[in-house]
Amino acid sequence: MMTYLDRQVLSLTWKDFLAPEFGWNDNDYGYITGIFSLTYAVCMFFVGKLLDVIGMRRGYLISMGICTVGTLLHAFCGIILSGLLADTWFVDFDGAKEALHDMGVAGISITTMSIYFFIGCRSIMALGQAGNFPAAISVTAEFFPKKDRAFATSIFNNGACVGSLLAPITIPPIARLLGWEMAFIIVGAVGFLWMFAWLKLYNNANNSSKLNISEYNYIQQDNNEESVKNEESISFIRCFSYRITWAFMLGKFMTDGAWWFYLFWAPIYISDTYGYTTDSPMGMALIFTIYLICMLSVIGGYLPTYLSENYALTPRRARLRAMLAFACIQLIGILQLPLGSHSPWILVIIIGIFGAAHQSWSANLFSLVGDNMPKKSIATVIGIGGFAGGMSSYLTMVLSGKLLFYADTMQDAYTFLGYSGKPAAYMTMFCIFSVTYLIGWGIIRVLSYDARLTNMQRMMPEHTGAAED
Repeated sequence: MMTYLDRQVLSLTWKDFLAPEFGWNDNDYGYITGIFSLTYAVCMFFVGKLLDVIGMRRGYLISMGICTVGTLLHAFCGIILSGLLADTWFVDFDGAKEALHDMGVAGISITTMSIYFFIGCRSIMALGQAGNFPAAISVTAEFFPKKDRAFATSIFNNGACVGSLLAPITIPPIARLLGWEMAFIIVGAVGFLWMFAWLKLYNNANNSSKLNISEYNYIQQDNNEESVKNEESISFIRCFSYRITWAFMLGKFMTDGAWWFYLFWAPIYISDTYGYTTDSPMGMALIFTIYLICMLSVIGGYLPTYLSENYALTPRRARLRAMLAFACIQLIGILQLPLGSHSPWILVIIIGIFGAAHQSWSANLFSLVGDNMPKKSIATVIGIGGFAGGMSSYLTMVLSGKLLFYADTMQDAYTFLGYSGKPAAYMTMFCIFSVTYLIGWGIIRVLSYDARLTNMQRMMPEHTGAAED
């Protein structure tokens, strides 16, 4: 929840609050969010292995601390910028705003330097957030047997939706009443509360005092004494010799960009298309509805468990069939502009269904790693795949910003499927996002059968799901 609140502060404030103050355009915003994705990707590449080494309790605490500091620093960009350019340092946000306004909000120095400051803050935040999913998936594999992991993953993934639900009804009003700076400060401060809760509530399954014997045995149902004894961590380089690593990487690369686009651009898209600002009652209601529908992903997380228990499917087959269904659902993205022209509510319902299908897809994709790799290497592989997903997001953010800026400049000269200008740019991206999931599923279907893990089973019976079919 916290990571998505942190991310949403920028997307819900830049158009109506930051852009007028610093002179940003779509290309600038795309560049800032793209660099965040790139930094996140690079950090994910290494953070997963680090978490496997130092442990989830300490590692995730450090990650959240860094993320919280990065979020708080955003609030002081205006003060630092005004101090450097106006040669007068202010201790209050209003004084900094007035100084920047007197210099001209569209000044090249103000615009350029503010972009660099925000990139720096978001890079710190990205470093902290890089530990989130590797830790979460590793802890899920630690506390749930294989058949329940996708369902458990969908539940904590819905925490992201809860954060996204809270964001549109809290951040814009805070920004309007108290200033955009306070939105970053308040959300950042909540991170410290979560760090305290993590220390109080989490310990690994073997040392947890909150588990009774029956719960512990249920968690360990996939294991036996010999498998636990022989299970060992796989080196970072050796992880690349397993096809499941490549399946996860390519699956993330093909689909993460779409989710991040909607996360960062949906408020701007609604504003561009219907004219509702992020702090207007209608704007907040529309964005809230998107993430309310996204919470249906918990059903998608349970689907493989249902298929396994009722149709005698192995975990791998059940997971792949569920993922195929979610990939097909994404084809509705092509209908967003044609049907959305009738009502913004139709648009947000389609986006919400798209998001719910993505979160269901993501929960099962993450669970493939937990099913097929030793527990001591799960965070490492999640980090490697997160790097691929982050690179996809970086390319999507930067290219989206450039395409939208170009289409807005060219107007009727840029057309696609009967649309022109910015609507044509949005339609281009919606069509691409709708088909990438089916391409990703085909890649995963081929690569998720790993002969190397078949041999590993002789030593570690826990990994029986890797060699099916």
